Amino acid sequence: FRFPDEELSPAPVLTGHESGVITIALKEADDAAREYRRARFNEPYRTLLGHFRHEIGHYYWSILVSGKPAQSEFRRLFGDETADYGVALQRHYADGAPAEWQQGYISAYATSHPWEDFAETFAHYLHLVDTTEMAAAFGIRLKPKLDRAGELSAELDYNPYRDARIDDLVENWVPLASLINNLNRAVGQQDAYPFVLTPAVIEKLGFVLRLVREAGASQWTVAGPAGPIPINVPQAE
Repeated sequence: FRFPDEELSPAPVLTGHESGVITIALKEADDAAREYRRARFNEPYRTLLGHFRHEIGHYYWSILVSGKPAQSEFRRLFGDETADYGVALQRHYADGAPAEWQQGYISAYATSHPWEDFAETFAHYLHLVDTTEMAAAFGIRLKPKLDRAGELSAELDYNPYRDARIDDLVENWVPLASLINNLNRAVGQQDAYPFVLTPAVIEKLGFVLRLVREAGASQWTVAGPAGPIPINVPQAE
């Protein structure tokens, strides 16, 4: 990780990922500066934690997708990553997201290029898992009324890191997101979760979930002076 200060750097500082190194502009930790950029780029959501999750998504694309069997499914869901990245970003900033982008993407920025779509989706998966796990740790039980015919319920007493199906995670997340948003509205704040989980977005999230689970079930090593060093120990289900 690198955290350069724009005011001290002779070159422009851009938050991003390159060859395993994640750079986060130090200004992103300044609430006023981050809010200015959020408004400038017309983003409903911009957080320091979100930057970490997004750039980590780029890193994991390079080790879990690039050149791996998962790349063909990635291209089916997200598109061809060989499209010119620079041109794609220029077009996005000039023209914005296409109409009705919410049907297939988790954010407007995700429409800019398949790499960004994956990174935004990966970050969102971490967002759902982390928040749901925290709710489960506090023993939250939710059963809000949906309509006269049924109820929307969730009992968050499970480990979201072990979910085998994206549907299980989403089914428990939706009532929690409703609670969070309504609590915010009750104190005059904007929705904490201004996103829409469409079937296409859920399918992409499911792809990320499978990548994470398969990676967690495999032994990973890094090079060491005396040979490979294990960095994770797969756990039995």
